[in-house]
Amino acid sequence: MTISAASKNAHKAPSPALRRFAWALLAYFVAVILWGTLVRATGAGAGCGNHWPLCNGTVLQHSASVNTLIEFTHRITSGLSLVAVLGLLLWTFRSTRRGDMARGAAVAAVALTVMEAILGALLVALGLTAQSHSPLRPLFLALHLTNTLLLLAALTVTAHLLSRRTGYRWESIRLVNPLAAVAGIFVVLAVGVTGSLAALGDTLFPVTSLAGALHHDFSTTSGWLVRWRWIHPMAALAAGVFLIWVLMRAAQNGQRGLSALVLTLLAAVYILGVLDVILLAPVWAQVAHLLAADSLWVALVVLTARLTLVPVEAE
Repeated sequence: MTISAASKNAHKAPSPALRRFAWALLAYFVAVILWGTLVRATGAGAGCGNHWPLCNGTVLQHSASVNTLIEFTHRITSGLSLVAVLGLLLWTFRSTRRGDMARGAAVAAVALTVMEAILGALLVALGLTAQSHSPLRPLFLALHLTNTLLLLAALTVTAHLLSRRTGYRWESIRLVNPLAAVAGIFVVLAVGVTGSLAALGDTLFPVTSLAGALHHDFSTTSGWLVRWRWIHPMAALAAGVFLIWVLMRAAQNGQRGLSALVLTLLAAVYILGVLDVILLAPVWAQVAHLLAADSLWVALVVLTARLTLVPVEAE
């Protein structure tokens, strides 16, 4: 590589503190998402009434109910996440040069965080929480879940790019099979959306036995949200076949360690999903299942970035 080329691609290396902060922020967002699942699963979404961003029209809560405490905690942690992601954006811009891909990923993370707040506010303002059976609720929930997964992906890519030693600028990478990567992302997004709708069905239409659940799932008299539940495990199995094919190709390209991690997380998602069904979706099982699914999503995004954004070999 010539001196001019080396100078052009010189990396203003982010500090280790910034890299640690980016990964820690990703973990924090996952925790906020898990708490949001607790809000839905416990029916605490109406704990602050239809007020937003205030809770029951006030800032300080006196003699608050359990549902109010759960929902109010979610709002506080969500608000802090916006402040934190803005800090990540500013820090990233100060620590990288123009053209660094981490900047674009950080901008996307901020935009998706703002969208997350807007969708959350609409859910509250429109009364699409707790035991609401509004036909708008599944639509907004699907949009919310899609935005959440894209937000996690943006944070993951930001942390991943900040941790790279090579291939962090557009001119220093080559794209490999980008269409396959996009297809894989959409497949997993579809599984996530069907999962969120299945979870909503479990919340709104709880059952007391596995036999009863299966009967309602295939009964022509059940609502579409109940009959939708079986689609999620079928979609997950179909996506699993696709992911295993991707992992085989990844292992052949030197990503055996990360491929093994993705495969392990995939197995964990399946096991916890089966437990969730057998045990009739207790809250702890829903949270554990989502934790495994989010961890799988993060690992898959990193693997996709490694396979798709390949550093150009030094000349």
